[in-house]
Amino acid sequence: MSPPRLVLVTRRFWPLVGGAERMMAGLGADLAARGFPVTLLTARWQTDWPAEITYRGVPVVRLPHPPQRFWGTLRYMQALARWLRRHPARCDLVYVSMLKHDAYAAIRAVGRRVPVVLRAEGAGRTGDCLWQLDATCGRRIKYRTMEADALVAPSRAIERELKAAGFPRSRIHYLPNGVAVPPAREPGDRVAARVALAAVDPALNPPDWAPLAVYAGRLHEAKGLADLVAAWEAIVGRWPNARLCLAGEGPLRETLAEQIEVRGLDGRVVLAGTFDQVDELLAAADLFVLPSHQEGMSLALLEAMAAGLPIVATDIPGNRDLLAADRHALLVPPGDPAALAAAIGRLLDEPELAAELGAAARDRVAGEFSLAKCVQEHVALFERLLRAQDDAKTSEVSKTSEV
Repeated sequence: MSPPRLVLVTRRFWPLVGGAERMMAGLGADLAARGFPVTLLTARWQTDWPAEITYRGVPVVRLPHPPQRFWGTLRYMQALARWLRRHPARCDLVYVSMLKHDAYAAIRAVGRRVPVVLRAEGAGRTGDCLWQLDATCGRRIKYRTMEADALVAPSRAIERELKAAGFPRSRIHYLPNGVAVPPAREPGDRVAARVALAAVDPALNPPDWAPLAVYAGRLHEAKGLADLVAAWEAIVGRWPNARLCLAGEGPLRETLAEQIEVRGLDGRVVLAGTFDQVDELLAAADLFVLPSHQEGMSLALLEAMAAGLPIVATDIPGNRDLLAADRHALLVPPGDPAALAAAIGRLLDEPELAAELGAAARDRVAGEFSLAKCVQEHVALFERLLRAQDDAKTSEVSKTSEV
């Protein structure tokens, strides 16, 4: 029996990359490596982008998306629905990132003909459930997404929100994010990674003895980055050559740039832009900081754990699903720059503690949140849905023949 043909849908994709996009890319690449025919559908945000590319072995189709806000979304939805209807030979199951416009279009186009699985992203103010309540047409989209054959919750916080929002509990599946676990860092890896990064931005190559902290993710207000920049002012008071790298893009970039300038942190806090893969960035770092006010399950946090980095993170539900305080990381209250600075300073002062926390976090990811386990759990869900569909078709044929 040939493996099912899978279509992954994510409105944002490379070169626009965040945690959700990297997760879909990782899933697609691993599924393709296992022999599943995979196609990834996304939006063509720039007219000069090629309409089709191959990304890590996965064919990517970019669908029209004009720049106008309302018209662009509508055109993209129409193009997505049209592609799904016109390519039944490439589509046995559809997996959609986010419970938004893509999900509505996919269910309306092929729902009940092929299984449609929706993946909820984000929690709290930045999550899909709240978006459906606040956005234009959000409630209409919510009613349509209720028809999905399954809903994937990548964190317990998102699982709770889906249940509270009224989605059918029998169709909600907790499938946590997963990341590849690299080999343990060798002593020379840090220096080599810093040299490589210096070719991109000299500010990312401080002296070998100077600490480098990293944040990776969206530059968004809910990520608590203003708190982290404020905390870094205290850090450079003790470690003048310390660097903080903020990797990512988002609506807060200009505000952060202004804050960095006002606090006199130019060259000490670096807005590094997006990274397709953060492996080298993490290899160059001495610690990872996640100051978010709200999180679902941060892929960047999992990647930092897998890299064995010591971590300072906020004490919020999404982070507590991954980290036990003082066992895997130092946790601090959200919105507290002084506490952030104190925890970062403690890891810099106590290298043995930092190493111990980093090793424990890496072991936790390897045991519970590996990409291989995540993909296998997705495959099992997809196969159950396809078997159920086949059984339903067989039953329907049987009833028709009896009549």
